[in-house]
Amino acid sequence: MSRSEEPHNEAGQGSGEKAAAAASAPLKILMIAPTPYFSDRGCHVRIFEEARSLMALGHQVRIVTYHLGRDIEPVPVDRSIGVPWYEKREAGPSWHKPYLDLLLLGRAVAVARRFRPDLIHAHLHEGALVGWLVARLQRVPLLFDYQGSLTGESLNHGFFTAGSLLHRLFTRLERRINRLADLVLTSSTPGRDELVAAGVPAQRVVAFPDGVDTKLFRPLDRSEARNRLGISEELPLVVYLGLMNRYQGTDLLLKAAALLKERRCTFHLLLMGFPDEPYRQAAQDLKLAGFVTFTGKVAYADAPLLLSAGDLAVAPKLSATEANGKLLNYMACGLPTVCFDSPVNRELLGDDGIYVEPGSVDGLARCIEETLADKDELQKRGHALRLRAREQHAWKQRAADLAVLYRRLLAVAK
Repeated sequence: MSRSEEPHNEAGQGSGEKAAAAASAPLKILMIAPTPYFSDRGCHVRIFEEARSLMALGHQVRIVTYHLGRDIEPVPVDRSIGVPWYEKREAGPSWHKPYLDLLLLGRAVAVARRFRPDLIHAHLHEGALVGWLVARLQRVPLLFDYQGSLTGESLNHGFFTAGSLLHRLFTRLERRINRLADLVLTSSTPGRDELVAAGVPAQRVVAFPDGVDTKLFRPLDRSEARNRLGISEELPLVVYLGLMNRYQGTDLLLKAAALLKERRCTFHLLLMGFPDEPYRQAAQDLKLAGFVTFTGKVAYADAPLLLSAGDLAVAPKLSATEANGKLLNYMACGLPTVCFDSPVNRELLGDDGIYVEPGSVDGLARCIEETLADKDELQKRGHALRLRAREQHAWKQRAADLAVLYRRLLAVAK
């Protein structure tokens, strides 16, 4: 090699080293979460686990959220100005949202100026709208973590009726928001397909399912859990963990329990979550006293032990495209799982799930009864699902994949 070539080679090598260093440098990610984070429910678990797992890889993450909720280490949280009259922590729409999101925007702008993020990671549709404004001001890319339809959720909660003026307005707004981000993550493949069918360019949508912390969620001492709950160790126990409402199938689950009682099946149902008051009354109306235990809200850290009390888990969520993250917690705790047959559920459980015709109360009761009666099958499916959770759905790998998506997004932005 001639001397004249050496400087060129050294310069090239230096550029390559700089590029490699840039590609591995820690990123600064500002997450925007228009919700009372943290409130021990599925959406919040995804936000927390993404942030915590990214920090474990060396990245810097801050979450900007509403004034309500609680902080969980190690993720730093910045909150909007508090309004003492708003205390809603349950999922669902609210007429208070517009001014709460304006307060969130003000806080996010202030934090972004100080933090100087490499990109904005926005959760939920309101977060994407706020995040778009912040990203424009900071001149950084926007990633939208789509966790289901805003319009669909509002319909499910009875916020407006199908075909109403509000329904049409929300549909138009949602379609506009879906196109604002540089990249959209969906929590399921069916959710991705739904967005693409609605007109979002396919190259800007990536399916990114929920994960699970398999060190936290694992089979724990069954006897300890039963003692804590005051439930006999001899009783076959069916467990549910999560929000309680119509579209989560809570009504159907109680009706299935009533059928099991009529058939003189030996079982007990453990319902963990909130809001539970309407369902306590429904259980009384169905004469299920002695067959159902309600715990109310369960802290995220307590969930693995309480789940370990169960012999069988159930997840009767009705949506065909929204994520069903509780399945992963069940899987990691080694619980065989009964759920309605949908592409989302099959994407997570594969052939190891126990599937029921969607919406069928009789099918739900029958599958619960038959599965509880086969102890060997319970153990076999539980082991298979625990293995599946560890090998395919651990948050550590999810975070590494997310970091790759961030870098691709930043490379395109340049």
